[in-house]
Amino acid sequence: MPKLFPERDTENRVIATSGTGGSKPFSCLMTDRVSELHLQENSQCFPLWYWEEEKAGNLFATSGKQCGLTDWFIGEGKKRFGQDVTPEDLFYYIYGLLHTKSYRETFESDVKKVLARVTLDVTKEQYEALRDAGRKLGDLHVNYEAVAPHPEVMVYGDEWENFKVEKLKHPKKGQTDQIIYNSKITIGNVPDKAYRYEVNGRSAVGWLLDRYQVKTDKKSGIVNDPNDWAEEVGNPRYILDLILSVIHVSTQTVDIVDSLPEIDFES
Repeated sequence: MPKLFPERDTENRVIATSGTGGSKPFSCLMTDRVSELHLQENSQCFPLWYWEEEKAGNLFATSGKQCGLTDWFIGEGKKRFGQDVTPEDLFYYIYGLLHTKSYRETFESDVKKVLARVTLDVTKEQYEALRDAGRKLGDLHVNYEAVAPHPEVMVYGDEWENFKVEKLKHPKKGQTDQIIYNSKITIGNVPDKAYRYEVNGRSAVGWLLDRYQVKTDKKSGIVNDPNDWAEEVGNPRYILDLILSVIHVSTQTVDIVDSLPEIDFES
């Protein structure tokens, strides 16, 4: 990680994929910050850029910046798709490709045994579609907190301005169109589509419902309270806004993924 983010303000993007030996379905997620090992199951991170230590002892100097894509891969991309192709273009193409249904179905067994591999053996039209979709997906996933709420999702009771969370939940099993935020606030009209976007074996919305609750560790007695972060960033609505953003990120992701060109890897 120090090679990927040598300084606090280092700008970089990383594709974190499922690693080998996992049991969950393959998934990947783009991030612009340090991630822990299990962001994906047995995560493996592939960076757009990385920094090498210079021999002169200037640790991770700017001049040590290297591209995460090999010269061969960049050269092959230019040869196939045009000399104006950039490393960033190919990076987002990879992200789009890894999201296609055909990739995940064709290599479902392989990616449990070896790290995800990619190909440039696509038409120029497919490449451009995957590049553009990958860029949209990357921007959505990196900037998820800034995404506006889904226009059709409703919030009831927020006028009470009681934004503390104890445990997020659905009203009853199977009723996923509503999320009970707390005793005063309910989120309604949540689209089924929001639950189709999965990261690391569970829907992104499902992860929020599971993790954003007050919990006390039985052994240590330490209380894990997500409301503390809302106080730290000075936004009492942080958790509510986060849920609304992630619902919209999820539905937009599904729409983009559904529009991706399918690649015939068997031919």
